[in-house]
Amino acid sequence: MIQGTLYIVSAPSGAGKSSLIQALLKTQPLYDTQVSISHTTRAIRPGEKNGEHYYFITESKFQQMIEHNDFLEYACVFGNYYGTSRVVIEEIINSGVDVFLDIDWQGAQQIRQKMPSARTIFILPPSKNELLRRLRGRGQDSEETINQRMAQAVSEIKHYNEYDYIIVNDDFNTALGDLQSIIRSERLRLERQIQRHNTLINKLLAD
Repeated sequence: MIQGTLYIVSAPSGAGKSSLIQALLKTQPLYDTQVSISHTTRAIRPGEKNGEHYYFITESKFQQMIEHNDFLEYACVFGNYYGTSRVVIEEIINSGVDVFLDIDWQGAQQIRQKMPSARTIFILPPSKNELLRRLRGRGQDSEETINQRMAQAVSEIKHYNEYDYIIVNDDFNTALGDLQSIIRSERLRLERQIQRHNTLINKLLAD
């Protein structure tokens, strides 16, 4: 069975990470690429579905999973826990499907320690001014919150050199093409091509 690849994608808020992942998934068949679904203890919101947006579980269940070392990474954000299930990720990868995980640099560090084969991608904005324009353009946050996000962005960008790939999201279609190129190049790596074409290679080498 051909093994899939776990892709960790990180970026400061406003760099376009989530939009790029969603656009990529629309260009890929569901049987070979999907996005990871995290576990969380926060309450389900209107329009959300369990198992589609998150796996919604109780805090006691989450703590039990921590004790059993069931998470590749987890964090507490604003009083709610979020975590990536080791079993879920391994099942997806073992079925030959590539999976994308949208997390920050801290989560990426945790996962790299447990799954060194994961590939990591960092999305950069083309400038601070453009990042600020995008954050304001959302119309979702106060000026105070936007300033906090800008300060946080600098802190996050400092970890860019911990990643395998860097994409600058200046032009969206170009950045999407870069992301697609990474996926294609990873699928052409020696170990995956041996898995995919083992029979052919053996025939070509036969006397």
